[in-house]
Amino acid sequence: MQLRLDAKDPLPIYAQLEREIRVGIATGNIKPGQQLPTVRQLAVELRVNANTVARVYLALERDGVLSTKRGVGTFVAEGVPQKTNAPYRERRLRQAIDRFLTEATSLGYKPREVVRALARRIREGE
Repeated sequence: MQLRLDAKDPLPIYAQLEREIRVGIATGNIKPGQQLPTVRQLAVELRVNANTVARVYLALERDGVLSTKRGVGTFVAEGVPQKTNAPYRERRLRQAIDRFLTEATSLGYKPREVVRALARRIREGE
């Protein structure tokens, strides 16, 4: 599992870590059922505070993305997260798209360039 954090990114470290885990799962680089490093292991590897990693794991567990088994470890949840009703999912997707487009356009990309880059990224994950 390769996670990258950037100290120069204006996004807080916990948000970068959460994004990296979610992207890893979405692209298939982190598989359902896969065990993640312990909080302490990941904190040491990424050189961040263990509380930061714990905060991200807890948030992802609340969203149904991760599952923690006491004494065993933290795993990527199998299947779709618990919040599966269509209006909720549609609203969250729309919010994610809006954030993505806002950031991409603030970097000077045109919508067609964004779509091509997104398609290329999806192909890389396959």
